Amino acid sequence: MRGAIHHIDLSIHDPKAERPFWEAVLGFMGYRVSTEYDHGGYDFDLGTRGGDFASIGIRPASGANAARAHDRYCAGMHHLAWNAASRDDVDALHALLQKIGAAVLDPPAHYPEYSEGYYAVFFSDASGLKLEYCFVP
Repeated sequence: MRGAIHHIDLSIHDPKAERPFWEAVLGFMGYRVSTEYDHGGYDFDLGTRGGDFASIGIRPASGANAARAHDRYCAGMHHLAWNAASRDDVDALHALLQKIGAAVLDPPAHYPEYSEGYYAVFFSDASGLKLEYCFVP
């Protein structure tokens, strides 16, 4: 689809230590590790190149602020949201997040202020990136 995101790269504190989180969450959504890099990062792909496709790259943070927790109110990404197939799908990811001990910021709930039927769970990774899985009928 024209204008859809092709790929996004996320800089995190420790890609090796955080890999089980990303494998669980993105694997749940159908993403698979496609590439591993010498710097310790990796890519997850959904679909196939040339067809329906999206990629999420996980990179080690670097620079003066590499060790600080992500502040979504500074310049940069506020949060990243993925589409869920249903409310049950949102609930299933929430159950997985609890099982792996992930930080759940807001458990699944209806958010009519976003749109009628909007149902989502909000969570974060160990680097403090705010993430969302939402169903919008």
